[in-house]
Amino acid sequence: MPDRHTRLARLTLLACLTAVVSASGCAPGESDGADREVRVAAAASLEFAMAGIVEEFEAEYPDTDVSVSYGSSGTLVQQLSNGAPFDVFLSADTDYATDVVEAGRAEDDAVFDYAVGRLVVWVPTDSPADPSQGLSTLVEKRVERVAIANPEHAPYGAAAQAALESNGIAGDVEDKLVLGENIAQAAEFAHSGNADVAVIALSLAVSPSMNADGEYGEVPAEDHPRLDQAGVVLSDAAHPAAAHDLADFLRSGDGQAVLEEHGFAPPGEEG
Repeated sequence: MPDRHTRLARLTLLACLTAVVSASGCAPGESDGADREVRVAAAASLEFAMAGIVEEFEAEYPDTDVSVSYGSSGTLVQQLSNGAPFDVFLSADTDYATDVVEAGRAEDDAVFDYAVGRLVVWVPTDSPADPSQGLSTLVEKRVERVAIANPEHAPYGAAAQAALESNGIAGDVEDKLVLGENIAQAAEFAHSGNADVAVIALSLAVSPSMNADGEYGEVPAEDHPRLDQAGVVLSDAAHPAAAHDLADFLRSGDGQAVLEEHGFAPPGEEG
């Protein structure tokens, strides 16, 4: 992957072109003493898991509202570098979380690990691809389009590209690739029939609609860089205590149970 400074430069244009998919409205920070709000910028791999996290967190902290916007980690970092008003950033890797610190939006000790991601080959039920064959199904002639997230700014896309290379099939698959702006869009390409197969996050493959409409096979963890996922609490969070409460909840037993239910491994375990 390009180094952090190169990636930040490349993402400037992408931030102008790529809209973040918002899960709920984002209001300006309220003054001290009012009900608390935590505005989260989250990697697209967390889309389904965060619904459960938010539900349980708000039940435990009824004075706190959480709003979440999703996108590729790299695009979200560029928005944060340009001053986007978020309180917590949840990346799909550790490098982009560190980029937020280097951009001056957070301190070193504000970075925390919260999960390890897994990569899978997901195939819709009517696809000619065979998920039991793993990545080798991608080279079959009957498989014409393979969706992955853009490796330039999406960690799961970079992991998918690395897996293709480690299996010696990157050249065979190159002309078949359809790039999503983030991992959720790559999943949707296959789910909607615009790709025969997608190499995506397990956390999306086990979501209700994807699970009902297709099958998946896991990509061996040794085939790609480990997907350690890290978050960071922003220095100018409107309600710092609430932001840290959410970070702590993600790492708590209850938070980890939700993440594991959605296909993530705990920090420190094998992905």
